[in-house]
Amino acid sequence: MVTKLTRIIDHFNDRLGRLISWATLALVLTQFGVVVSHYIFRTGSIFFQESLLYLHSLIFLGAAGYTLKHNGHVRVDVFYSRFSARRKALVNLLGCLVFLFPMLGVICWMSWPYIADSWAAGEGSIESSGIQAVYLLKSLILLFVVSLFLQGISLTLHSLNTLRGKTHDDADHQEGLL
Repeated sequence: MVTKLTRIIDHFNDRLGRLISWATLALVLTQFGVVVSHYIFRTGSIFFQESLLYLHSLIFLGAAGYTLKHNGHVRVDVFYSRFSARRKALVNLLGCLVFLFPMLGVICWMSWPYIADSWAAGEGSIESSGIQAVYLLKSLILLFVVSLFLQGISLTLHSLNTLRGKTHDDADHQEGLL
């Protein structure tokens, strides 16, 4: 059950991260278009400039679980890289229980009224030609919390299995976790 659950979570975050990675291309192309339109054609578009914020937010908030799965978050690696698999598992377990889950709880608790108010008001850009979907932008905070929470569960279960001396079925499944 644990292995199946971790595979489902890992697969979900992997797919989500790969899908969101396409937003990077959209971000670069949009930024290029904004620069070209400004410097060559002497025009501008608030909608396209605001879309840069939306794309940037989607990339960083939406792909957080993917980044955790592939061990891409910042870590002081001076000691960690020299640790055994069991000690790394202990560090990961404590990191999830002491830091990750409480932090996500606080973010969710503090952001919920902020997001709910935005949805209730149908909040849009303060600019008339801007993107009239600020409530969607703010909802990315919840995507951040959910994807990181799920990946934290997977990392916790992987760590517990390693501490119990159980090995994972396939090396690819544990890539970046230990």
